[in-house]
Amino acid sequence: MIRSIFSARTLSVLAAVALTFVFADFASAQESAAGVGRSLIELTAPFSVAMVVIGAAYGISKLAASAYESMARQPEVSGSIQTAMIIAAALIEGFTFYALFICSTK
Repeated sequence: MIRSIFSARTLSVLAAVALTFVFADFASAQESAAGVGRSLIELTAPFSVAMVVIGAAYGISKLAASAYESMARQPEVSGSIQTAMIIAAALIEGFTFYALFICSTK
């Protein structure tokens, strides 16, 4: 139980939530009249685009690694595995383009 509470995944989620609470004041603040400083709200689109690209790259790499491993184990069904891999990769890329479109619009 203690080991699962202090795992890297749990600590990273807690750090992200803590940073959100810490920087929420800066993100919701309006710019000064002189325009000095940059609001953190302007950084949300590039950050979300980066997260989408990282997630898509991880998903496609995991998909390809699993497909190539299964093709190596069973070469007789490599055609159907390759077809399923291409369809899944196309769906991941389609979702990625949609997410990038949503993230980049202001």
